[in-house]
Amino acid sequence: MHKLLVIVGPTAVGKTDIAIKVAHELNGEIISADSMQIYRGMNIGTAKPSLAEQAGIPHHLIDVVDPGEPFSVADYQALARQKIDEITARGRLPILAGGTGLYARAVIDPYNFIPADTDWDLRAKLRQQAREAGLQALYQWLAEVDPIAAERIHANDERRIIRALEVYQTTGQPLSFWEQQTDKLDPFYDLIMIGLNRPREELYERINLRVDMMVEQGLLAEAQDLLAKGLDDNFIASQAIGYKEFFAYLGGEESLGEAMDKLKQGTRRYAKRQLTWFCADPRVRWVQLGSGRTSAAVVKEILQIVADKWKIV
Repeated sequence: MHKLLVIVGPTAVGKTDIAIKVAHELNGEIISADSMQIYRGMNIGTAKPSLAEQAGIPHHLIDVVDPGEPFSVADYQALARQKIDEITARGRLPILAGGTGLYARAVIDPYNFIPADTDWDLRAKLRQQAREAGLQALYQWLAEVDPIAAERIHANDERRIIRALEVYQTTGQPLSFWEQQTDKLDPFYDLIMIGLNRPREELYERINLRVDMMVEQGLLAEAQDLLAKGLDDNFIASQAIGYKEFFAYLGGEESLGEAMDKLKQGTRRYAKRQLTWFCADPRVRWVQLGSGRTSAAVVKEILQIVADKWKIV
């Protein structure tokens, strides 16, 4: 069974810096577990590692497809597992690092994905129904055929509501049925999972500062480029936090300050959801950053956890 080190945590906690430092110590290569870093040209808004950082340690599954190209969790699962095999064959340690919980779990656990390709015609019909009858009508339908999925999908989340109904109509089984086919706590790998966290106020301040910095670095130009390519909010890439918040500003519907405040608030909420997801996994060993603690101390703690289990440090 291949060894796999997983480093997860909320956005802006400092995963990139710690993962790179750990990779240097453990002869590792990093596999991104970020659902938006797979898109080319979306660099600032997804906080991709810089080219200098990527040059120091090999990084994988960044810049895989263009925005607008189809790319599923199942696609990611296959590519990530292939990279783990290749990295291990080179005698190096694969390190899966990122904040997209579903992507990480799809790799480390025996997820069986829905046996149906996207039915584009059906999806178009469902979108038309949403426009004509209202999204609430579709949500009510979902609640009737798949109450488990409806309970965790927000009533305003058109993309997920339509996907759940599409699965039901194409397979004859609700989405929740397929998700329950997995024993999620039976890993494929000899696994160490590290969760990084910071005090909440410190994390939120880092999020606010990150948004300011992203705008200074050219985030608006990236958002404008998505719009220029015709990638409206029906495309998954355009749903990335850091882009969709600026579409109203670029359309003249709100001020830049309002868009930035909306992004800061949305990112804080996303960080909270990430922590909820990762805290539910009992395999995660939590390591605290911040409060004056140096990155060297954090890396030392992670290396000790690795040494205790694998005896390789």
